[in-house]
Amino acid sequence: MGSANRDEEFNETLLPHSVSNGIAKRGVEDDKDIKTRIWIESKKLWIIAGPSIFARLAAYSMNVVTQAFAGHLGEVELASISIALNVIAGFDFGLLLGMASALETLCGQAFGAKRYHMLGVYMQRSWIVLFLCSVLLLPLYTFASPLLKLLGQPDDVAEQTGLVSLWFIPMHFSFAFLFPLQRFLQCQTKAGVLAWVSFLSLGVDLLLSWLFVYKFDFGVVGAAVALDISWWVFVIALLGYTFWGGCPLTWKGFSMEAFSGLWEFLKLSAASGVMLCLENWYYRILILMTANIKNAAIAVDALSICMGINGWEMMIPVAFFAATGVRVANELGAGNAKGAKFATKVSVVHSTIIGIVFCVLVIVLRDQLSLIFSSSTAVMKAVENLSYLLAVTILFNSVQPVLSGVAVGSGWQAWVAYINLGCYYLVGVPLGVVMGWVFDMGVKGIWSGMIFGTAVQTIVLAIITMRRDWKKEAEKATMHVNKWSSPDPDDQS
Repeated sequence: MGSANRDEEFNETLLPHSVSNGIAKRGVEDDKDIKTRIWIESKKLWIIAGPSIFARLAAYSMNVVTQAFAGHLGEVELASISIALNVIAGFDFGLLLGMASALETLCGQAFGAKRYHMLGVYMQRSWIVLFLCSVLLLPLYTFASPLLKLLGQPDDVAEQTGLVSLWFIPMHFSFAFLFPLQRFLQCQTKAGVLAWVSFLSLGVDLLLSWLFVYKFDFGVVGAAVALDISWWVFVIALLGYTFWGGCPLTWKGFSMEAFSGLWEFLKLSAASGVMLCLENWYYRILILMTANIKNAAIAVDALSICMGINGWEMMIPVAFFAATGVRVANELGAGNAKGAKFATKVSVVHSTIIGIVFCVLVIVLRDQLSLIFSSSTAVMKAVENLSYLLAVTILFNSVQPVLSGVAVGSGWQAWVAYINLGCYYLVGVPLGVVMGWVFDMGVKGIWSGMIFGTAVQTIVLAIITMRRDWKKEAEKATMHVNKWSSPDPDDQS
């Protein structure tokens, strides 16, 4: 009981408002000058975003390590491992990650309303839904080779990718448990645990990749197995922390309540999944489209390296996506509309500044970007030629995920799914096809068209966010919490 009380006191210092005292605290905050309010909100944001950035960079670095080891084995090996990670695994990664983001709405709002016990129940529901979805996605891995040949990939790359994809199946199932765990912990401001565990997993991946690829000479299969083990180390460590006392307020053990309301939960998860996976798949389609242009092997390698760097940097705005979702959900769950709106503004500014810094770094270091992945002169030159497009992509992607985080925190993922579908696939992809093939601009044309789609999507999301009625969003959040929550059994004693 002592540890639970201390945990609750700690959470109280992080929570912006509770339902009972929200009006009083809002009156106090309204009297504060803008600099103080920005400082306070920035601290609340970075308590979540800081460790989340580190955790996501470390986790994504495991994929980068795998690509780097494969890249020094040969061009076909690099292409196969890149496609297996960025297209095959990336396809279901986006869907499962998006489905798990439903927890950012539910857990974030429940935590803001002090319905702590529901966080564990929501996580268990998410495990059930994501595991079943993982089973349904298995054909993507088992039939990767013929699918890639059908999409125009060279036979040698498609065969090698098919082999690697089969070895990535254990990693595929780890996502179903890891993603809900991450959101469960983030929503109660325990992102520091994610950072430490991700660092442990990265160390395991580096060691195993070196052993399996160089010492035991297992080739790309060895790199794939090392990554499988590393992702499961991540999962097991977080489960251990959660089950054995790390979350006394929010984890009350396994509950049959997790099997109730699964259909409603599935619908919300599906909306979240479609929203994020349409976004996640967007640039993965770029790699597939590039395979059909001249000098495809070099182009795919160069683009895969650029997407790897973009994905690496993208972990920062994705951390802001999560932090913004949690902050907005906490404020709305506590009935504080002004707090949710202000949290959105502060998060957008922070993420944009970071995006500008990395945009400049990419331009300055454009001739050295590919060294970690490949020593091929042709690939290095191709990457340098694409560096300006990479810089622009990083800049746009510093704003867009934060606006998506607002949608997740507010619970209007379905609207964003329609926006993503229209801007990405009805504007960006067709324009990329026209510029790439009709105007014979190659990979630069394809990528430029798709950047335009991202720009349109960012503008549309910004307009919707600015015009949102935050008071109504707070009222909806209160209704949402009451609908999805049940009384805490411990409070009835």
